[in-house]
Amino acid sequence: MSLLVVGSVALDSVETPFGKRDSVLGGSATYFSAAASLLTKVSVVGVVGDDFPSGDLDFLQKRGVDLEGLEKVPGRTFRWKGKYGFDLNAAQTLDTQLNVFEHFSPRLGPKARKAERIFLGNIDPELQLRVLEQAENPRLVCADTMNFWISGKRASLLKLLPRVDVLMVNDGEVRQLAGEANVIKAAHAAQRLGAKIVVVKRGEYGALLVDQEQSFYSPAFPIADVIDPTGAGDSFAGGFLGLLDRLDSKDPAALRQATVMGSTIASFTVEQFSLDRLRGLDLAQVRRRFDAFRALVHFEELPEHVA
Repeated sequence: MSLLVVGSVALDSVETPFGKRDSVLGGSATYFSAAASLLTKVSVVGVVGDDFPSGDLDFLQKRGVDLEGLEKVPGRTFRWKGKYGFDLNAAQTLDTQLNVFEHFSPRLGPKARKAERIFLGNIDPELQLRVLEQAENPRLVCADTMNFWISGKRASLLKLLPRVDVLMVNDGEVRQLAGEANVIKAAHAAQRLGAKIVVVKRGEYGALLVDQEQSFYSPAFPIADVIDPTGAGDSFAGGFLGLLDRLDSKDPAALRQATVMGSTIASFTVEQFSLDRLRGLDLAQVRRRFDAFRALVHFEELPEHVA
């Protein structure tokens, strides 16, 4: 079993109604690997600048994350600044500085080329294709994207989709991609464009899994104190693929468990700013909440006389 993530490692400045943090650890590859490493071994391919705090990723290394593919080059690290109101499903982007990430060209080492499962974080679809050209024989490819690429690099994205096993997007993105207002219709349209499975991340409303044989809905685990939703989607992806790698399966039952696992780990992420909640998290805590998740959604059949 082996899992590779290609994406951003960033420094975020975030403000929510519950506080503010400047230049804290962020990025899709960071959240993904922090989540997935609770379940399996993960390798990261990305880039940071020479201003990146050297100790910020120590907790990932202690958890066994392979950072050999994380380049450090002269310049400033990718930075994002955002603000949330009381509707924590929508971030207002105040500033984006690509910096060294602007010229990022993923290079896979010998070990990364052999990865069995790959998560292509939210980067230019041309770069996502370049990763797949270097990969030798992945058994499962999952890709994220965003509205910027859907409108600006649509041709490259449509070229990518037939090579994707799981497309992981939010409501607005799947609607934009498919040109459909209804999320279910949009997911099926994305499948016709090539993606075998579509997972729609719906924030506080959970996640929807649509493949050729089934649809499955997982609610979000109810959290009373949501502090910072940044990275919840990438944490979901890390939990989802981390469990599939741990189970070494993508059968219908495993896909359902993976969807719930993604929601479970994402529910921890939002409890504190940045990756603070994920730093000290362990699998025993995750397992307890996963089991509580099962109890939350369990209900009995109706008696026969109700007909």
